[in-house]
Amino acid sequence: MDKTLRTAFYRIVKALMRILYRKGVALGDFTLLVKQAYVEVVEQELQRAGERVTTSRIAAITGLTRKDVAVLRECEGGEISQRYNRGVRVLTGWLHDPEFVDAHTGQPAVLPFRGEQGSFERLVQRYSGDMSSFAMLEEMKRIQVVAENADGTLMLLSPVYVPQCDEGEKVALLGLDVPLLINTIDHNLTTDNPENVRYQRKVSYDNLPQEVLPEFRAFVQRDAQQLLLRFNAWLYQHDRDSNPEIGGTGRMQAGVGIYYFEQPVNTNKDVKHED
Repeated sequence: MDKTLRTAFYRIVKALMRILYRKGVALGDFTLLVKQAYVEVVEQELQRAGERVTTSRIAAITGLTRKDVAVLRECEGGEISQRYNRGVRVLTGWLHDPEFVDAHTGQPAVLPFRGEQGSFERLVQRYSGDMSSFAMLEEMKRIQVVAENADGTLMLLSPVYVPQCDEGEKVALLGLDVPLLINTIDHNLTTDNPENVRYQRKVSYDNLPQEVLPEFRAFVQRDAQQLLLRFNAWLYQHDRDSNPEIGGTGRMQAGVGIYYFEQPVNTNKDVKHED
């Protein structure tokens, strides 16, 4: 491993270690996951290249024993909870589907729970797959996206579906969002076509006083959210789940992620280690 790759990988792993430490994950569990992921990737890449996939070949590439590879190939990868994706689809339908939008204001309508037209039950049936409308309502109320009025109608509180209380759901986002960023970087590293480079940018300064950060956070929250809502509206118009009449070939996922970050700058170069 060359020095640049080693440094980049170390920074990624170190950031993950903070989460694993806080969750009490043992190093052995992490090592097993790394081995399993490496075996799965090598197998997929060999298949993509049209090469023969054998336990011996994977062992030679990864440096693992044939016995370890054989065991790891039988393991199933972890699955991310589907609640998040279903919730996002329901929320998107409420924001953009004319049946669930107030025709006068263009804003998400206040919905009755039941009804053949323009109800929450119909919204969930259309966008959430096989999840019941009762379960979806409880989930959306739990994360403070939906409120129930005194007359039983339902009001959308937020245009974004972000878990507020459930740490498990927030951890699930780690497995959804971080790989997308890494895949974009990997694509940009391997593409030979300059016109095929995917957008990946950030802006940051490293000598800011703490006092200005609340104002900047609010600025980002407001402007980034409006931009994401514009992107969301465009994608909704071109997505077959929302508009089944749209033609075209293949089935692709595309989107844009924006995240805010802040951290102290370490200016102390001489770090002391104690036993």
